[in-house]
Amino acid sequence: MNASITIDDIVPLDDYARRRDEFRSEVMNTKKLRYIAIGDNVSLLFENRTTVLYQILEMLRIEKTTDSEGIQQELDAYNPLIPDGMDWRATMLIEFADADERRVQLKYLRHVEHQVYADIGGTRITATADEDMERSNEEKTSAVHFLRFDLPAASISALRNGASLAFGVDHPRYRFEKRIENPAVLASLLGDLQ
Repeated sequence: MNASITIDDIVPLDDYARRRDEFRSEVMNTKKLRYIAIGDNVSLLFENRTTVLYQILEMLRIEKTTDSEGIQQELDAYNPLIPDGMDWRATMLIEFADADERRVQLKYLRHVEHQVYADIGGTRITATADEDMERSNEEKTSAVHFLRFDLPAASISALRNGASLAFGVDHPRYRFEKRIENPAVLASLLGDLQ
């Protein structure tokens, strides 16, 4: 279902260049169903095999990487973003249009990434943040984090049986929750689960 991407999945860069616009359009449509804004300044992009393959191909294209070692490095970097059937994986973005305001807010929002949750039928599941490396320090947090929501089988079953779903942030300086009411968004997220 959510198998890792292997070197066999990587098309030659010339082939990708010819198909890039079509694939990009497909990926952007996928992302629309997997992008959740929580308040005005935090969003989650739920990754899947399609979004990760696109990211890998784009990195290979930008860096002009064609050797198997370089390709494998990209696979190793991005495959951990693919959900395993019992979780969701998301890129968390903290966005402020004004650069000066962003610098200030990232100081106030230290460790916000550890305060993100999914609420499934009243059961709160806190995301695990930045397993590859810590992205907050004593001065500020990063504008980008990587999250994993481990979902118990009972929560997956509850979702399939119509339980409510919301995502939220419960940080002292940023408290918002977003209920998922669009059936297409819910169906896209359910597609990641066994």
